[in-house]
Amino acid sequence: MSESYAGKINRKLLKKRRILEAAAGREPADLVLKNATYVNVFSNQLCTADIAVAEGLIVGMGHYSGTEEQDCTGRIVLPGFLDAHIHLESSLVAPKEFVKAVLPHGTTTVVTDPHEIANVMGTDGIEYMLQATEGLPVDVRFMLPSCVPATPLDESGAVLDYRCLDSFYDHPRVQGLAEMMNFVGIIAGDDQPLEKIVAAQAHHKKIDGHAPDLMDNDLNAYIAAGVYSDHECHDLSDAIAKLERGQFIMIREGTAARNLEALFPLLCDQYAERCMFCTDDIHPSDLLERGHIDAIVKKAIHMGADPITTIKVACHNAARYFLLNNRGAIAPGYLGDFVIIDSFEEFHIEKVYKKGRLMVENGAVQAFSEPPVEPYLKERAHSTFHIGRLSAEDFAESRPRGIIGMVNGEITTVDAGYSDRIDVEYDVLKIAVVERHRNTRHIGIGFLQGYGLRSGAVATSISHDSHNIIVVGADEASMAAAVNRVVELNGGIVVWDGGGVAAEVPLAIAGIMSDEPLTVVNTQLEAAKSKAHALGVNPNIDPFMTLSFMALPVIPSLRITTRGVFDVTTQSYV
Repeated sequence: MSESYAGKINRKLLKKRRILEAAAGREPADLVLKNATYVNVFSNQLCTADIAVAEGLIVGMGHYSGTEEQDCTGRIVLPGFLDAHIHLESSLVAPKEFVKAVLPHGTTTVVTDPHEIANVMGTDGIEYMLQATEGLPVDVRFMLPSCVPATPLDESGAVLDYRCLDSFYDHPRVQGLAEMMNFVGIIAGDDQPLEKIVAAQAHHKKIDGHAPDLMDNDLNAYIAAGVYSDHECHDLSDAIAKLERGQFIMIREGTAARNLEALFPLLCDQYAERCMFCTDDIHPSDLLERGHIDAIVKKAIHMGADPITTIKVACHNAARYFLLNNRGAIAPGYLGDFVIIDSFEEFHIEKVYKKGRLMVENGAVQAFSEPPVEPYLKERAHSTFHIGRLSAEDFAESRPRGIIGMVNGEITTVDAGYSDRIDVEYDVLKIAVVERHRNTRHIGIGFLQGYGLRSGAVATSISHDSHNIIVVGADEASMAAAVNRVVELNGGIVVWDGGGVAAEVPLAIAGIMSDEPLTVVNTQLEAAKSKAHALGVNPNIDPFMTLSFMALPVIPSLRITTRGVFDVTTQSYV
């Protein structure tokens, strides 16, 4: 039986009275952090007081007693960290496993864009992620995917126009429209991307951007359309040009792209108020070995950034941007989300609280339940491959094709000319994208330089953003075998050494996430990386994440789609 409106108001009134009684000191609080030195993001200083929490909210700072008291003498208390832009799917695990990985690093809120799974499953993918993140001890907020597919050139598992997204804006955890990657369509005034922006504005929602190296009047047009932020800045001049035009900058430090060093000068009084931290795409090994937002904070402080400014960028600025007005600060009425560290210098996280509940102590995460997902959605997520068996002949091609030139340390590429054959000695390999959603038999073929593979093939069903199967190989037979194994796994990463499977990472959830724990997936992934590098893959690149971006036709210069090699700059096939 549903709760009446009067019943709801009465329940909340009782809760409010409890909060006020604790705030006024007339009743003990639920939790008091005694003698806490904490970051005050409003006065930009360290303050010392007891921090009292009742009903999951901070009720005051001063002198308090509580049912539970924790002595924080000699420790520093910070607001919980917030990742301003991430694709949870990039962790390669289900949301519960992701949360278990980031909680020990002080992350209590993330803003995710589920466009990876939406490109495979459409609105079912969005609904799957909403259900799989409900009630987790990291608050998962959503920006709705704006580009499914990323551009009309892609063949994804769904095509979502503004009507498909509209009902999701009413969900309490949806904050807006995610990265508008189709900046070409926006600048040209194309109907479909503009309709999505207009619809988001009609719901009074935020709109995030994705426009690397956009300049001058094109940048003006893009921002004038209503795009509020950007996370694709890899040099300072690009970021400042966007800041000067009113955009917020998300400083990204993930697995494939790390921009903190280039954008470090933004962490100053002039610019920091309009900056946030994000990871965008982050693999299991980085979560386990480097950390999450805490790793960015530590790196920034060690580089010389002011600690309080850095903490504000890690929590308060993003909370204000996304209108999450009850987090990102230690003050009355804010959520009791705390990170307790030993010092700014060592930055060892000792405890993490979520809504006043201790969730992490010395790295150990308190048990929590996995949210239920409708059986239909579970079954749908585990049945996303529709493709016949392939042979070497399917990858044969005698015509000259464009060579995609990889750039070390970047996901951008260059035009490296043409080739009509594989030439391992000159590091010219064959690359292909195989459509896997509707069994169209479409296979786009080109060549790749800079990957380094000497024999065999590498294939993965993670290929941004449509998540068809991308494969690179030193011979066509290995390419076909690697792709066929990906299909047999119902998705995953396969390293084929010519005679068989050298390593594999099954990813049965939509072909992009695993059902296994993060530590298991990381072990599989690291073993696969080792095998790929042993076969000659460039040691300076991540063999799989870097490959996956070769299929994203919105980042200059050349990319590969199911229709062949595409020049993003000229918007033409080569």
